[in-house]
Amino acid sequence: MIKTTMKIDGMMCGMCEAHVCDAIRKAVPEAKKVAASRSKKEASFLTEEAVDAGALKTAIDATGYTCLGIASAPYEKKGLFGRK
Repeated sequence: MIKTTMKIDGMMCGMCEAHVCDAIRKAVPEAKKVAASRSKKEASFLTEEAVDAGALKTAIDATGYTCLGIASAPYEKKGLFGRK
């Protein structure tokens, strides 16, 4: 699994977070565990394969928010209480 984290500027409320999550789900239909946080100014999700960062940035920018950066890293699922 790959965890993709995006820095996003412009989210002010819960509806903003929902709009960003919806845009991610449309741009990356295979995305799992999509989440956005206005306080952290970021959104993250999991995928099996690497995503096209350019298309993802375009999808977020089209919603009126600003994508400041995208980072992807391998993700290892943790078991109960953080055990592997």
